[in-house]
Amino acid sequence: MGFSKFHIVLFTLLALVAMASTQAASSKSDLFREYIGAEFNNVKFSDVPINPNVEFHYILAFAIDYTTSSSSSPTNGKFNVFWDTDNLSPSQVSSIKNQHSNVKVALSLGGDSVNGGSCYFSPSSVDSWVSNAVSSLTNIIQEYHLDGIDIDYEHFHADPETFAECIGKLITTLKNNGVISFASIAPYDDDDVQSHYLALWKSYGNIIDYVNFQFYAYDQGTTVSQFMNYFQTQSSNYGGGSILASFISDGSGGLAPQNGFFTACSRLRNQGKLGGIFVWSADDSKALGFRYEKQSQALLAAHP
Repeated sequence: MGFSKFHIVLFTLLALVAMASTQAASSKSDLFREYIGAEFNNVKFSDVPINPNVEFHYILAFAIDYTTSSSSSPTNGKFNVFWDTDNLSPSQVSSIKNQHSNVKVALSLGGDSVNGGSCYFSPSSVDSWVSNAVSSLTNIIQEYHLDGIDIDYEHFHADPETFAECIGKLITTLKNNGVISFASIAPYDDDDVQSHYLALWKSYGNIIDYVNFQFYAYDQGTTVSQFMNYFQTQSSNYGGGSILASFISDGSGGLAPQNGFFTACSRLRNQGKLGGIFVWSADDSKALGFRYEKQSQALLAAHP
């Protein structure tokens, strides 16, 4: 009798584990993320439609380790806020999270440019950069009630190994300190960019939760079949990662929503490969009435 009870308990535990694994796998593709605040056009969190049946991440763009003066210069990991703080303030972060239990808010580091010039990852040394970054970002994250970080450096005054160690140690420390609960990276198909992010992935991929691959950096007029091939290539590059599909609101690159983006996403989802969808950016989508944000979330919320 004891023997059969043991097997019943064991079977029950295994069934519960299997259910949890299935839930984790299915919920992974329910993630919608949107960058916000870089273009200072008065977009607010509350402007963006939020479907209650998705996991929703706003990503504030950007926090940059540069001075805030007009002639910006690198500060070796001492980050400052460069997003539209008038409309995206700490109290507004708290408000949107209180109103919507499925919403989290992150900040993105770096970006393409700062005050008209290229924004470079430019550490003096690994240890000094990490120390400064942990301190300054902890202050910003706690002040703004944030949940995670995104890495979006696109220009580099450091080799791939230095980048990997700086960013890897930063994410590790912030997670270990309980400051953030998730981290993502935002590479795109450029040799220099990929060399840096693939070095980071090789050493620290296990602590990176999402890959916001900038598929819109491919040529404008990308077809569905090309997009599917690009997605497969980057899934191989970032093996084991949760890869998100993406589009750019102004239609300047990649596979546009009106040209088959959602067809591609549906195929990827049916294949179990879609880690979610992200958009650059709410600032540009405001003029479009966020029509494609609504469509993205409806797709993610509909169980296949």
